[in-house]
This record gives sequence, C-alpha cells and structure tokens, in this order.
Amino acid sequence: MDDALFPFESRFVELDGHTVHYVDEGAGPVLLLLHGNPTWSFLWREIITALRPDYRCIALDYPGFGLSAAAPGYRYLPEQHAEVVNAFVDALGLEGVTLVGQDWGGMIGLAAAQRLPGVFERLVLANTWAWPVNGIPHFEAFSRIMGGPPARFLIRRFNLLVDAFIPTGHRRRKPTAAEMTHYRRALDTPERRGASAVLPRRVRASRAFFAEVEAGLPGLAPLPTLIVWGDADIAFRPRERVRLEAAFPRHTTVIVEGAGTYVESDAPEEFVAAFRSWVAR
Repeated sequence: MDDALFPFESRFVELDGHTVHYVDEGAGPVLLLLHGNPTWSFLWREIITALRPDYRCIALDYPGFGLSAAAPGYRYLPEQHAEVVNAFVDALGLEGVTLVGQDWGGMIGLAAAQRLPGVFERLVLANTWAWPVNGIPHFEAFSRIMGGPPARFLIRRFNLLVDAFIPTGHRRRKPTAAEMTHYRRALDTPERRGASAVLPRRVRASRAFFAEVEAGLPGLAPLPTLIVWGDADIAFRPRERVRLEAAFPRHTTVIVEGAGTYVESDAPEEFVAAFRSWVAR
C-alpha cells in the first residue's frame, strides 16, 4: 500500500472463517462505507480523509475483495456479502450507524439494515438500486454479456472489470496510474478475481434476494436519506434515482453533474459538501 494514497491503518477481523479487512478512522457518529464491484475500501479514501475529523469512518472489504480473504466454499453472492456485513456490525458493536452505500454496496447495505432494525439511523445512497431488474433490457443485456462464460474468462484472466469499469466509472477525474495499480493489485490473480467475476451474473440470478430487499424498503422508508447521484453514469440512470426517491420519502437529492458511477471518488469534494450540508439541515 502507498501510504500517501491510503494513509490508514489496516485492521482485520475474523468472521465465520473469513478474514475481513477494514479501516476505522476518526471518532464521532459512525459512517459505514460499503463499496461495489470491482472496488474495495480504497474507493472511499478521500471521503474518509475529509470526514474523519468529525466522524468515525469505517470501510470494509467484502470477502474476496480488497485485502479480505474468503472462507473455503464462499460463493461471493451478494446475499452472502450482506450476511458478512451483519456479522461485521455485530462484531464491532456498532450503533447509530449511517449507511453509505454505492453500487452493490447500496443493495448489500440496505439488506443488512433491514436485518438489524434500530442499528441504522440514516442512509446515504450513491448510484445504486434496491429491487429486481429482471426483464429490464438495460440490466439484462449487461448481466448476460458480462456474466457469460467469455466475459468471466476475461475477468479472471485479464482483470477486465478493473481495467474497464474503473476508468469508465470516473467521468470527471480519471484515475492516476498509481490508483489503477492499487485496484489491480487488490485482484492480482485469477483466483482473487473470482469475487468480481461472480457479481455481473447475479444481477439476474439473485432476483429472490433483490425482491426481499425491495419488500423490506417500507421498514427503512422513515430514515432520513441522502441520494448523491453522478448523472454521467452509464450503469444507473435517472429512472433508478427517481425510484429510490419514491422509496425514501424523507430524501434529499444532490445531483453531481458530469460524475460517473464512482461519484465518491470522481467528485469527492462535492460528495463531502453534499453530506455536510445535509447533516447540517
């Protein structure tokens, strides 16, 4: 790790045979930062640096991502990642948590919040979704292509997702060579890339899990919610944002113009400003 890029102490906790890596920086109200695919806690580095003077910022890597190691037999399914997040919250004894979830981290975090009533007090959702997308051509095509055998081979053999998704998901500020190196090294062998190769197919195959999350949204609807949305995202469109807004009536939406999927690292200053303004109100 480059201490200039990731200036945090790496911590580890054993959970059901997994060795889960996380960072735990600052003091104050708890922010639980959950990443998507094919990223890891490195995604949140600038958010953590900016907010740790006033908040306890905790970011973990799901088993198989970042610096976390999965137990034998783990299948890297989103529903399993949600169980790991639940176990992690329990192990650290977290309370009064603000969920900050992006991409798969939104779906996984919402599932975890539903299973731990009373633990989560606020939601911050960035370019994510929370319902089945089967039958929607936009998502069906992605899942069939990127979740098919040829793409899975390219992901495992050549790290396709990192080399394709990280640059295209940053529309305003392209990752530096050093940043790309950190993303590549986190998935530096075909075996390590198995976790990221699984998730595209699960966009269709985890329909039952997504339906369960959608059914539980009314229970989370009373929570104050901040939606931060990069409007140049090619994965999540305005209609996904509108649907999230309908699910969370106590929402505030901040649209970050020109930002991509990874809005928190594509426009970190605006992300932090949106969060601080929302909390102040």
